Amino acid sequence: MNQYLDRLSEKARNLTHSPGVYLMKNKSGEIIYIGKAKMLKNRVSSYFQLNNPSHNEKVKKMVSQVYDFDYILVDSEFEALVLECSLIKQNSPKYNILLKDDKGYHYIKITKEDYPRITAQKQIVDDNAEYLGPYTSSFSVKQTVDEVNKIFMLPTCNKKFPQDIKKTRPCLNFHIKQCMGVCKGKVSKEEYNEILAQAISYIKKGGNSLVERLNIQMEAASDALDFEKAAKLRDRISAIKKIADTQKVYMINTQNQDVIAFAQNSTNVGVAILKFRNSQLTDKEDFSLSDVYDLAQTRQEFLNQYYLSTVDVPQRIVVDAEFEELRLLEDYLTDKLKHRVKIIVPQKGENKKIVEMAYANASEKLSKRVERTGREVSALEELTKLLGLTKTPEYIEAYDISNIGESAMVGGMVVYENGRPLKKAYKKFKIKDVVGQDDYSSMREVITRRLSHYEEEKSTGEGFGRLPDLILLDGGKGHVAAILPIIENLKLEIPVFGMVKDSKHKTRAIAKDGGEIAISGCRSAFSFVTNIQDEVHRYSINYQKNVHKKTSFELTLTRVDGIGEKKAIALLKKYKTKPELKKATVAELKQTAKISDKTAQELYDFIQEI
Repeated sequence: MNQYLDRLSEKARNLTHSPGVYLMKNKSGEIIYIGKAKMLKNRVSSYFQLNNPSHNEKVKKMVSQVYDFDYILVDSEFEALVLECSLIKQNSPKYNILLKDDKGYHYIKITKEDYPRITAQKQIVDDNAEYLGPYTSSFSVKQTVDEVNKIFMLPTCNKKFPQDIKKTRPCLNFHIKQCMGVCKGKVSKEEYNEILAQAISYIKKGGNSLVERLNIQMEAASDALDFEKAAKLRDRISAIKKIADTQKVYMINTQNQDVIAFAQNSTNVGVAILKFRNSQLTDKEDFSLSDVYDLAQTRQEFLNQYYLSTVDVPQRIVVDAEFEELRLLEDYLTDKLKHRVKIIVPQKGENKKIVEMAYANASEKLSKRVERTGREVSALEELTKLLGLTKTPEYIEAYDISNIGESAMVGGMVVYENGRPLKKAYKKFKIKDVVGQDDYSSMREVITRRLSHYEEEKSTGEGFGRLPDLILLDGGKGHVAAILPIIENLKLEIPVFGMVKDSKHKTRAIAKDGGEIAISGCRSAFSFVTNIQDEVHRYSINYQKNVHKKTSFELTLTRVDGIGEKKAIALLKKYKTKPELKKATVAELKQTAKISDKTAQELYDFIQEI
């Protein structure tokens, strides 16, 4: 709670309705957040409204530290947009999204040794090697090095030549025809250097001019009846053309465009920008963002900052989703660059496929940050969109009821954290209050018992002391309708959905209150939900079988005179398996069940026979 809220609110009420930029400051006078507004009074006042429901955790933290604010009036939204980005770049406020330019320069290195190698390097080292560059794109450098090593079959292993020639067997690369096999001793130093020169020419001048020269050399070798050399040159020409054909996969109809996608996991976001120039993919940029609670707002702030601070703006920008100031940014860039800049959000076709490619790259970037696979990140985000959730469900609880007729009624709860099972948080429930076979009442009992523990254990933040971001029930809309009143009565805001199976017990759809959501078209989410449904069903069934087995054993022990249900349960609590029970002595049985010597002996004899 900010103790200066009344003063700040009063100051905000006296602001003008003009557009402008505002600067939030802490008690030390440090700028902690910079924003823009079409109407300053409305926007700034909203920050200081008590318990504003639109404030996420990040905004609440920022507001709690505000001591004062300044503002700058401008004439238009365009001016506000430009000034905001300029001030953010100058001041790097704590609560703004900050784009760190960590690309630096990159080089292609040709080592100085008897059999030189070609590698990608981030900086020049004083080692007498030859360095090509600098290049600003690590993507294009790595891509070029990979291409040239494959085309010219240059060694990429750790062997030292000529020291290691004929000392070890060739590695896998030789066998799959991605290395010429210097280690076999069949490539002379002169021949190797000739091939290396061709590789360097390929890097500097491209493949077309090199293919022309290689064709001339191949014909000359053929005329000289040196068919082995002609065949090698033919294969090299073929490899260059094959790489060129592969690159066409990443060519588009539009000359110049950027394709941008965002992937989110909890409060972390990965961003990928694919850059197409002259219709070909030439570069890729990655960014990692943290403390993100509103992806739509983050997308807008990111794009504004990125394109107002770069000179390389293409004619078209393809984005994975709409954002509020799309047209404003589009018009501003068009006006600034004096050529039409169009921002589009594709729904189908070529650009939709390339957006999916950018999203895969963003997911991969994010997966390294959150230590999850790209598939897990993708599944969670796809599920978030499918269910219309306001945030990624980092902590998911799933429930299933299992029984054999009207006996051994149990419930199982499994937990997934960041897309993976959290087995230490799994819980088992033995149905106590429901009489007969009633799945809805049983599910109500399980959810009520689980949530009743929250208030007692919430200080721990673990197990029952942590509320789920999403509850999934093994069942349809009837199960959802049965549970929602419990959530509402406890004044909790937890989304609840059902996992619907078809006649073959396969996941078919997601059930919500009053309907169903088709899920089969969303591959990642479908696989994820199917996995959860199978896991909670397996867990519940296994528990139910154990309870049924234990119940049957209890009933067996009660055949002995003097052994009732309570005494049978006491015995099975101490001796959990039949072998353990058989090892117990008469004296131990007497003490555990609190029975007479005669009953203990009869019990012992009975146990040895079953």
